[in-house]
Amino acid sequence: MTPFHLAFPIRDIDQTRHFYGEVLGCPMGRFTETWIDFDLFGHQMSGHVRADAGAASASGTVDGHSVPIPHFGAVLQMDDWKALAARLEAAEGIDWIMQPTLRFEGQPGEQATMFLRDPSGNALEFKGFSDLGQVFAS
Repeated sequence: MTPFHLAFPIRDIDQTRHFYGEVLGCPMGRFTETWIDFDLFGHQMSGHVRADAGAASASGTVDGHSVPIPHFGAVLQMDDWKALAARLEAAEGIDWIMQPTLRFEGQPGEQATMFLRDPSGNALEFKGFSDLGQVFAS
């Protein structure tokens, strides 16, 4: 797998460090007073302080559920997804958009999913697959 890089807006370095580092468990990379890097399941995420972080987003519909657009996250093996879901459900103050649930049950692409917001208002989705070969199934 080749990692991707995503730069995203944040309001506060310390809140972001706590959320991504402590709550999600992402190793932290380089940082300054205006940006911070994290390893999000093998991908480079760079939070940049911006006054407009958390601006209102639109939504779309997937499998009958409203989902925030834009959003980002990671696709995980099911055991890793379950561990992250348990970690987040045990944490205090999680801004849930959609609690952990199963989507497309019994259909191609069956997946576990959860949506939440980080302290800057960015929407995140984490998907879990029992078979990663089903990620692009139709």
